[in-house]
Amino acid sequence: MTDENKANGAEAANGQANAQGQFAIQRIYVKDMSFESPNSPAIFQKEWKPEVKMDLDTRSTKLDDNSYEVVLSVTVTAKAGEETAFLVEVQQAGIFTIAEMEDQQKAHIMGSFCPATLFPYARETVSNLVNRGTFPQLNLAPVNFDAIFAAYMQKRAQEAQGQQQEAAPSSQA
Repeated sequence: MTDENKANGAEAANGQANAQGQFAIQRIYVKDMSFESPNSPAIFQKEWKPEVKMDLDTRSTKLDDNSYEVVLSVTVTAKAGEETAFLVEVQQAGIFTIAEMEDQQKAHIMGSFCPATLFPYARETVSNLVNRGTFPQLNLAPVNFDAIFAAYMQKRAQEAQGQQQEAAPSSQA
C-alpha cells in the first residue's frame, strides 16, 4: 500500500468516526432516592404475595455544548392486598458527552442508550433499598429502552400528523 493510499484510508477512517459522532460517559450517580414502608410493622405479619408495579421516566438537560445530564426515574410500588408494603423512588443520573451527531441520532442516544446504561445502576439501588427494608429480594426485569423510545417516537409522529390534518383547510365547498 502506498503512502498516499494509507493517507486516504486514514482520512476515510476519520470521516467515519466523525460521521458516527462522539459519545462518552463522564459520570454516573444517584441524584435522589427514597424508601417508604408506610404500613410497617403490620405488613410483616401478612402473607407475602405482593403486587409489584414499576414506573419509568426519563428526562435530559443540556449542560453545555456537548454535555448532557440524563436522569432515569424508577418508581417501584409493592402492595399486599390494598396496603402499600413499600414504595421506592430512585433517580439515577449520568453526565454524557454527545457530540457531532445528527439531532435524530442524539435523541435516540439520550432517549434509549443513556437510560439503558443507567438502568442497571438504578436496579441495584432499588434492590439494596428493598433489602434494607427487610423485604425479600427484588430483582427488576430488564427493560427494552429501544422499544420504549420507538413507541414514543411513533406516538409523537402520529400526534404531529393529527395536528397537520386539523390545520389543513378542508377542500369541500
